[in-house]
Order: sequence, then C-alpha cells, then structure tokens
Amino acid sequence: MEQKQARYTWHKVFDSATEAREQVPLRKLKQLVLDGRSICFAHTTTGFFALDDSCPHLGYSLSKGTTNYLNEVICPWHSYRYSMQDGRECDFRTRKAVLHRVELRDEGVFVGIEHVATTT
Repeated sequence: MEQKQARYTWHKVFDSATEAREQVPLRKLKQLVLDGRSICFAHTTTGFFALDDSCPHLGYSLSKGTTNYLNEVICPWHSYRYSMQDGRECDFRTRKAVLHRVELRDEGVFVGIEHVATTT
C-alpha cells in the first residue's frame, strides 16, 4: 500500500510578523519567488496565506489581484475567486489553487513548499 508523506522546504520570507504586516498591508498581495517558484503572499483579517501565483484558470498572476471579505484572492483577469482556506474556486469552474503553509515563528514568517514523497 502506497502512503504519501508530505515534506516541506521552509523559506523565511519576513523577519517578523510586524515586518510582514508592513510589507504586505491588510487585504494586499505580494509576489514572492521561492526556489524559482512564483508565490502569491496574502494578508487578510484572518492572517497570512500563500498560494501559487499562477491562476489555475489561465495562468495570470494572482498577486496582481485583490482579496475580499470572504477570505478569497480574486484574479484580476477574469475575476475568478479562490478560497485561501482550501484553494477552491468559488463557482467550481476550474481546478483548485495550490496553497502553501504559512507559519509565524519566533524567528520570523515562513512559507512551506510541499514535496510529496511516495513510500510503499
């Protein structure tokens, strides 16, 4: 039986939550590049979130979009909305956005990029 075991590569993106709030004000987005991968970093009233910067619909940069009170990131091209809780597009018209873990630690704010290893 195959089991999938998640491993993360953690990237320190800010030295503190205060710096993160200064760099990414409430309801704003910022593009980060981690391991050559473009990431959309979001700040909402619920906290900080990270997802692939490429819209699952047609690939436009989500970090050029906006957020809303429903905790969604909105693509500026066709207004597709993606939940930052589970990645689902609000009207189920396209696949889910790829979300990444965000952790606030004493040493700063970290984004975890998941690498799935299959074991038998």
